Amino acid sequence: MARYTGPVTKIARAFGEPIFGPDKAFEKRKYPPGQHGSSKKRKQRSDYAVQLMEKQKAKHTYGVLERQFRRMFEKATSKKGVTGEVLLQLLESRLDNTVFRLGLAPTRRAARQLVSHKHIMVNGVSSNIPSMLLKPGDVVNVRNKSQALEIVQSAAKSKSDVRNWGWLEFNADKMEGRFLDYPEREKIPEKINEQLIVELYSK
Repeated sequence: MARYTGPVTKIARAFGEPIFGPDKAFEKRKYPPGQHGSSKKRKQRSDYAVQLMEKQKAKHTYGVLERQFRRMFEKATSKKGVTGEVLLQLLESRLDNTVFRLGLAPTRRAARQLVSHKHIMVNGVSSNIPSMLLKPGDVVNVRNKSQALEIVQSAAKSKSDVRNWGWLEFNADKMEGRFLDYPEREKIPEKINEQLIVELYSK
């Protein structure tokens, strides 16, 4: 299965929330897509459907494919701690997500593209692997030659007030961030019920 590259508003409407960030188009049409989307009569979903929907929401939010997500879950189950929380911590530690959280890109899609095009360095080494998992202490920065990119400059200015995540440290002068530690669940802002995902994979 290829990565989804279609309209993000349509996906956000399917989940009933702007999972990709502020979206004016979503605000105008908050009902599900399709010709019956605005109908008030909606069939009640089964437990399996609810669990599957939550997994799909997590996948789309972080831009992860099915096989990648499954491997991530298996990695989470092998680690100490609550599986659902560990799963979200691993997703948050992805390089593309960290670039997005640091405010170096406006969206996770844009962050993934920056990494793929080798504009991002990890511990002084250029990396083009968006799915790379960072460890506490890892340093992420924009290559000197890439710091003048319009997308980086624009994102840096517009997101200057939302970098206080607690598990990341950012130096605006150097365009450099540090992954301090895996975030606690209550600090992760995504509205994902990770327990439903655990229940789905536990069947």
